[in-house]
Amino acid sequence: MVVAATGFFDGVHLGHKAVLSALVETARQQGGKSLVVSFWPHPRAVLQQDAQRFRLLTTLEEKKKMILDIGVDDFHIIPFTRDFSALPAGSFFRDYLLDHYGVQILVAGYNHRLGCDGVYDPSKMDLQAGQMGLQIIRVPEFVTPEKEHISSTKIRAAISAGNMESANRWLGYPYTLHGVVVEGNRIGRTLGFPTANMQLYEPLKQVPANGVYKVEAQVNGRWYHGMMNIGFRPTVANNLEHTIETHIFDFDDDIYGLDITVRVLKHHRQEIAFPSLDALKEQLNKDKQALL
Repeated sequence: MVVAATGFFDGVHLGHKAVLSALVETARQQGGKSLVVSFWPHPRAVLQQDAQRFRLLTTLEEKKKMILDIGVDDFHIIPFTRDFSALPAGSFFRDYLLDHYGVQILVAGYNHRLGCDGVYDPSKMDLQAGQMGLQIIRVPEFVTPEKEHISSTKIRAAISAGNMESANRWLGYPYTLHGVVVEGNRIGRTLGFPTANMQLYEPLKQVPANGVYKVEAQVNGRWYHGMMNIGFRPTVANNLEHTIETHIFDFDDDIYGLDITVRVLKHHRQEIAFPSLDALKEQLNKDKQALL
């Protein structure tokens, strides 16, 4: 017995987790295995729907780890192409779920749809699946205790506006950036605030709005408190290079070339230009005291 769920699951937010938890529980009750069939890259990137602006909440590896950590037994990726996007729901059921993966039960969100012909009609999808011997179990919509509806699109919008507290509440965990520490201009060090300049591993990762944030940073397997600036450093730079720089509190190791993971906890203030480096240093000291 194979019980599956399908979807992109970008962010693996609380709504996704409700479906995935139901998947794991259904498989347990049936004495079968739970399987997530996902896609990569994102359909919006392939079909060029706002492709220039579209960003991801999770990388493929982040998503896979979170899904398996929930208790799902197996995770498979189907390459998403233009040809695949033209596949009717019935063909997907037959060629992939039934014939290839041996799925007998599909656990789906309340409005989940599949196939080019099922975009606006989940009930048609359920009827078609049933005629082919595939049972679909629908999971009710997850709503927060504050009566908030959750979607990946809504979370992306919150992050792009710097509203990290709402985004993190809807995700169910702190939003995370992952990259490598690269060489900067070292001006922060001369001010007593050395920073780790991060180059993201996933260029399509959603970056929070420009500004200063309260963060936690992981380097060499240890977590530290810190603050992060996202933006163009108007006080110290005269170019338009966009940077993600983290000052790790009470930390002064040489970490160039090492992995860094940053949890973005809270927006602290806007990025602004200061009249001098002394004024910037004074503000950085105030920021640190406020965020310790």
